[in-house]
Amino acid sequence: MGAPESERDRLLGLIADYVLEHGIAGLTLRRLGGAIGTNNRMLLYYFGSKEQLVAQALITASSRFPTFTAALTALDGPGPLRERLDACWTGIAARENHPFHRLFFEIYGVALHQPGRFDEFLARVGHDWTNLVTGRLRAEGVPDPEAGTIGREIVALWRGLQFDLLSTGDATEVAEAHSAAAAAYAERCEQARGRVATVQPAG
Repeated sequence: MGAPESERDRLLGLIADYVLEHGIAGLTLRRLGGAIGTNNRMLLYYFGSKEQLVAQALITASSRFPTFTAALTALDGPGPLRERLDACWTGIAARENHPFHRLFFEIYGVALHQPGRFDEFLARVGHDWTNLVTGRLRAEGVPDPEAGTIGREIVALWRGLQFDLLSTGDATEVAEAHSAAAAAYAERCEQARGRVATVQPAG
């Protein structure tokens, strides 16, 4: 039998439900508290500020979308890099993840438009995926600076195609665009590894 759910965790689950359904436009602690059966004073007690509350809700919301959160693990699998990148995209782009993507882009836009809000969130989304992809490329022998540059470009591709997918709904064409780009990235990685191999001293 698991540990009993804390009041903070219970509220966080309700907050995640709310923002996934309604977004954060016009969100006030008073309105949120009324919707989930508490008040703004208790929300501040448990979460400190509205920004911290929303950032925590996004993390909690992400756990509702296991296909999305597990997508990048495909990079660690077997097979050619191009195929593994496509497998990552398939996980990211799955239809069941779209509510999370919509919330992500809404918060991302607010964070960029209003400096000082959601700074922790911006720092995390700005680096986590890039560091993970770059680290995987380095582990496969892609040298710097190419590993860092290509890792950043791959994550930028995913962000852009997420937005394109939400805007157009054309999953097939978006997937085809990703496959073409993935093939190009895989080729660049192979070329970078080849350059390293040609300068290795004879042993």
